[in-house]
Amino acid sequence: MRFFIPILIGRILRALARARGGGSAYPGFIVLKLVPDFLQHVTKQFPNGVVFVLGSNGKSTTTHMISDIVRAHGLRVFTNPSGANLPQGIASALLSEVSLTGRLKADIGILEVDEAFAVELAGILSPSTVTMLNVQVDQLYRFFETERVATMMLDTAALSTANVITNHDDQFLDGYTGTPGQRVLRFGASDEVIAAAPNGLQNADSFDAGDRAQHTVDAEVVAHTGDGATIRFDGTEIPVRLPARGLHYAVDAAAATATASAALGAQFRAEAVTKAFGTMKPAYGRGERLPIAGESAEFTMFKNAASLQLNLDALPDQPEQVLMAIDEGTPDISWIYDIDFSKLDHVDVVSGDKAWQIAIALEHAGVRIGRVEPDVEAAIKHMEQLGSTTRGTKNFIVNYEIMMIARKALGHPDMEKTA
Repeated sequence: MRFFIPILIGRILRALARARGGGSAYPGFIVLKLVPDFLQHVTKQFPNGVVFVLGSNGKSTTTHMISDIVRAHGLRVFTNPSGANLPQGIASALLSEVSLTGRLKADIGILEVDEAFAVELAGILSPSTVTMLNVQVDQLYRFFETERVATMMLDTAALSTANVITNHDDQFLDGYTGTPGQRVLRFGASDEVIAAAPNGLQNADSFDAGDRAQHTVDAEVVAHTGDGATIRFDGTEIPVRLPARGLHYAVDAAAATATASAALGAQFRAEAVTKAFGTMKPAYGRGERLPIAGESAEFTMFKNAASLQLNLDALPDQPEQVLMAIDEGTPDISWIYDIDFSKLDHVDVVSGDKAWQIAIALEHAGVRIGRVEPDVEAAIKHMEQLGSTTRGTKNFIVNYEIMMIARKALGHPDMEKTA
C-alpha cells in the first residue's frame, strides 16, 4: 500500500497537466521523490521484459512498429512518448498503466531511449532487449562526435539481460558480438536493394564490404518498392506494407521484426508481422496525412542529413506543392549542402528560423523558390491559398518542432500518444 498515495498524487498532477493542454514529466518527478524505487518495482513486473530502442534516426518509428507487432500477438504494450526519455518522464507515463497499489497492466515495455541517458536508464530498468538502429552524424552540439554516440549505445547493449538487435550495415554497430548469455541478431538490407536506392543507404555506403561480410544478417530487406517490402527472417519471407515510403522504413521494419522475435520468443509468429503492418498507421508526424484546404498535407519529417536524404529519395517525382521548414531545434544545418535535391524542381515556401539558410542551399542546388516566409503559420496559410493539386497532396518537409507547430495550425494539437 506504500504506492497508493504517491500514485494518486501523480495521477492528479498528470490530469491537471493534460487539462492544460500538454504532458509533463513533473508527476513522475514527484512520484520518484516519494517512492524512489517506483520504476524498479513496476518494470520488473513485465512478463516479456523491457525493450530499449536506440539510434540516431528511426527510434520513434521502430518503437511504433515493434509495439504494433507485439500487439498483433495479443500482448498489452506500454510505450513512451519520444520526449519521455528520462526516469521522471517514463515514471509519469507509467502512471496510467498501474493500479493505485502499483500493479502493472501491461505485458511488455517498449521504450524509445535517448542515447545520452540510456546507460543510466538501463541501470534502473534492466532491459531484456536492446535494439541499436544506427549511428549517424546528428546533434553534434550535444554529442560532439558520432563515435561518442556509438560508445553510449554499445555500453547500453552490454547491459541487456538477454537480447541485442544490431545493424548489420552500420560500421559502428555490426561488430558487437555480445556478452555471456546474450543473443545477438542483426538486421539490414541486401546489397541489391541498397544498390537500387537513388542515394544508397548512408550507413552501408560508408562500410567496407569485406567487413560487412563477416557477419550474417538475421532479418534482411530483400525487396523494396515504395511502401512495400519483403523481409527474410528465419528462412521465411515476410511481406509488409510500410506506414510510409522509403528504404529507411523498410530497414526499420526489419529491425522491428527481429526485435519482436527476440522479445516474444516462442510466441512469435511471422504471419502476425504481416498482419500488424497491414493496419499500421504512420508514427506521429512521420508520413502522416492531415486535411488542408480540401486536400492532404503529407508530413515528411527529418532531423539530419541522412533522414532528409532518404525521405527525399522516397518522394514521388517532382511533388506539386512543397513547404520546407527547419527551426532552431536543429541549430547547425551546414550539412544541407550535401543533400541531393534532384527530386525537387521547386519549393513553394521556405519557412522556420532557418528559412534563409535553407533558401540559399536550395538556390545553390538550382531549386526554384516561390517564397521565403520565416513565420510558419503564415507559410501554412500560403500553402492553403495555392489552390488544388492533381494528386490531392501538399508536401510538408519539416523537422520535429515545425511538424508540431504545423499539426497544431491544421487543427491537430494532440500530443504524441503513449499507445
